[in-house]
Amino acid sequence: MDGAEPVDGAGVLPEYAERVLDVAELIPPGRVMTYGDVAEWLGEGGPRQVGRAMALYGGAVPWWRVVRSDGVLLAGHELRALDAYRAEGTPLREAARSADGHLPRLDMRRARWDGGAVGGGQAAEHAGDRSHI
Repeated sequence: MDGAEPVDGAGVLPEYAERVLDVAELIPPGRVMTYGDVAEWLGEGGPRQVGRAMALYGGAVPWWRVVRSDGVLLAGHELRALDAYRAEGTPLREAARSADGHLPRLDMRRARWDGGAVGGGQAAEHAGDRSHI
């Protein structure tokens, strides 16, 4: 998530990664989808494949909106993600004092987005073109 965008030798993102990033761009501010939700919405891959695509290529999209299903903030990016969640009004659950680092979790019941009226096959039509990356 450092903004570096590895691409193939021709400067083009792999097709699956492109589709994952399209979905990430559709998620409204203040809402999230899990890695598994994104895979299910696309109709292919699984949580690990989505996580890999986000880790390698997600720096230019709202990566903080694609999350773990347990609501735990992304390790190594907790503070940046937390800043984004607070700025967007994403529902959070305050951490217990015994929690490691006292970091809140996402309130998945309230923050989770189901894709709204946009269908999985329409993602590319609604997201920006990243062929220049």
